[in-house]
This record gives sequence, C-alpha cells and structure tokens, in this order.
Amino acid sequence: RVLTYRAPILFHSLLNHATATHHPDPPARTVKTCKTQHTTTMSIGATMSQAGMSVASPRKAHTRSPSNPRIMEDVELGSSSHGGTTEHRWMKSNDMEELNPLVVGNGEGPKRPSPRSGATTPRTGEGESSSVSKSIIASAMYSGCSVGMVLVNKSLASSYNHLINGDLNLLLVVFQAVAAVICVEFSKYAGWVDYPSFNLRTAKQWAPVNILFCGMLFTGMASLQYNSVPMVTVFKNITNIMTTVGDCIIYGASVELLVIAAFGIMLAGAVMAARNDAEITQTGLLWMLANCVCTSGYVLYLKFATKSVKLSKFGMVFYNNVLCSLFLFPATVLNGEFATFLSTPALHTVDYAAKNAFAGFVGFFLNFASLNCVAQTGPTTYAMIGSLNKVPIAIMGYLIFDNAISDQTWTFISISLAGGILYTIAKLRAGRRKSGK
Repeated sequence: RVLTYRAPILFHSLLNHATATHHPDPPARTVKTCKTQHTTTMSIGATMSQAGMSVASPRKAHTRSPSNPRIMEDVELGSSSHGGTTEHRWMKSNDMEELNPLVVGNGEGPKRPSPRSGATTPRTGEGESSSVSKSIIASAMYSGCSVGMVLVNKSLASSYNHLINGDLNLLLVVFQAVAAVICVEFSKYAGWVDYPSFNLRTAKQWAPVNILFCGMLFTGMASLQYNSVPMVTVFKNITNIMTTVGDCIIYGASVELLVIAAFGIMLAGAVMAARNDAEITQTGLLWMLANCVCTSGYVLYLKFATKSVKLSKFGMVFYNNVLCSLFLFPATVLNGEFATFLSTPALHTVDYAAKNAFAGFVGFFLNFASLNCVAQTGPTTYAMIGSLNKVPIAIMGYLIFDNAISDQTWTFISISLAGGILYTIAKLRAGRRKSGK
C-alpha cells in the first residue's frame, strides 16, 4: 500500500533495523522475490556493504492488496552481492509496527490515532456543558425573537387598524413571509448560507408543518371571536400539557415531577386570572379544542420534520415561508383582507411597507430561532417558553404602548414566573443527573 511518511523518521527507523540485522559476512544464498499478485517492490538503497548503506529514493510503492487494502506488505531494504550471488534484505510487515502511525490510506476499518498527533477525546462533562449552553442560547434566541415579533405586530396594528374595518392579520403574515423569503434568498446569494433550490418533493415533505401552522392561525383567530382573552390563555396552558404528553408518547421523553408541577401551577394561575371573565360558548369551545390540537400537533411534528427532512435550518426557513405564502394568500382573497388592503390608499405608503419589511426581517430570525429551539431543547421546553413569553410581552406593552395591567394580569404574571422558575430548576436537576451517569 501507499506509505505516506515523514522522511527523517522513516529513514532512521529503516536504518536502525538494517544496521541491527546486517552481518559482515552472511552466507551466500539467493532469495526469491515475493510472487504476490498486483504487488511491486519498494527498494530503499541499491547496495549495502560493511562500511554502511547508501539510500536512494523509492522507485515504486506497493499497491494495495486486492483482498484487504489495510494489509501492509513487505519492504525490500536493499541487496548485496557476495561471490556472484545477490542477497535481498527485507523488512517483514510484522516488524513495521512502529511505522503504523505514519500510514495514511482509504481502507474501510477504523484508523488508530497517531500518538504524535496530540489528539484528545472530549470529556463527558465538557460535552454536557456544551449541550446545556446550546439549549440556553437557543431558548434565549427564540424568546427574544418571539417577543420582538409580537411588539412589531402590535405597533403595526395600533398604527393602521383604525384606518380599516376589521383587521389584516392573515395578510400581515403573508407580507412577512414574503419578506423572510427575500432575506434568506439574499443571504444565499451573498454566500452567507447555503441550501438547495426549491424542490417539489422536499416541499411535500415539509407541507404538513405549514398546514398545521395555518390551522393554528385560523383556529386561534376564530377562538378569539367566540371566547374572552383570559379563557384563551387558559386553553393555551392546556395546550402545553397536551404537548408534553405527546412528547412522552411519541418521542419517549421523560418528564420530571417538577415539570408537571410547573405546568399545573401555570394552569392554575391562568384559571385564577380568568375567574371573573370566564366567558365561553359551545362554538368557542370547539374552536379552542381545535386550536389546542393544531398547536400541539404543529410543535410535535416540527421536531420530527427538523430531523427527517434533509435540509439546513436556513433551507427549512425558506420552505416554511414559501409554503406559508402559498397557503395563506388564497385565504386572504377569500376573507376579503386583500381587497380591503387594495381599497385603502392610506396603507399604500412607504412607512407601512417599511414596517412590514422590518417585521419580515424579525420573522426570518424567529423562524430560524423556532426551528433551532425545537431541535436543541424539544417540544416541551418550546411550549414552556411560549407560555413564559406572555410575561415580558405584558410588561413591554405597559412600558411602550401604555397598556394597563390589571390585578388579574399581575396575578397571572407572578404565578407564571413561579412556574417558569420551577421548570428551570427541574431541567437543571435533570441535566446534572444525566451528566453524572
């Protein structure tokens, strides 16, 4: 086989072996060369005498053995003539153990690391620490982008909703999805990210994610029409429990008792906050149950899609927004939002377009952060972060938009924070137990 070596080390190894085994007056004998198929001899040195050995460059290297490409063959060290008889001196393959670290090949078996390489194996504790750091960063990115997206949409709604009858919720999602596609395509064109071009087969694999996402939007808007906001909040916390149960059943995730207690505390807080405003109808209950199923299904299937669909995270962002635009735009035509936009000249301004573009830019990062959070932490943590996001949203809404915070809202915020702290403690304890195994 081909030997890739560092010349000084190989030279001294061969020279020491040859000097140790060479005798001044060996008996005259003839050694036949090996009759190995597909094998040629590598000769180092043409002559050898008592005075020493002259070394020449290798004439030709061994070819790999057809039966096993990992086998190292014999190497001819040189030859000497005595009385008309030529003696060939060989280094056998089993005598060449010290040269193994210098061998580089394309064999099938695992390669032994060179002791000279200085390679070290990461410690288990370091790997666990890296995993925890990635989870914290992914959670913080998702939380920050989610809160930012809500505040940007709140700004859009407060600035322009008084100019129209109704709202443009779905059309805003379409505008922002188009802006996110432009952002990710520009990043690809600039060479910052890379993903394959649009492919129908990949789009079909990713389509269930968008179908569940669109179902989540539709049922959420419908439930708000028939139920009070506090009751919707109660059912959102029930959705988190459904997601946790689904994570256990489908993916075999283990749930700590403290995690169950954290969700129970948050649900109790939502019920307490809604005790004086618990308005619900039979139609509203059906829409809320449908929203729970779509939301939980979206989060759970998103975990499956991020692992099964062979795409980078930015490729997933691309398909997510392209399909979202294709699915939701016909709905805006049917419900009249697109016609309302066309018939309202006050919306045809640079300011409105710039705010939507900025919202799409935030949505681009939110898409990436959501996918990364589900992949790094799992559906249960993703759902918990979504619930806890209501706390900074309420506080930021009070500070920026001067929205009043009622006593019920403060109660919900306090209990939600307690549940979030309990959940964090449970996850940290689980991580320490796992790293200690």
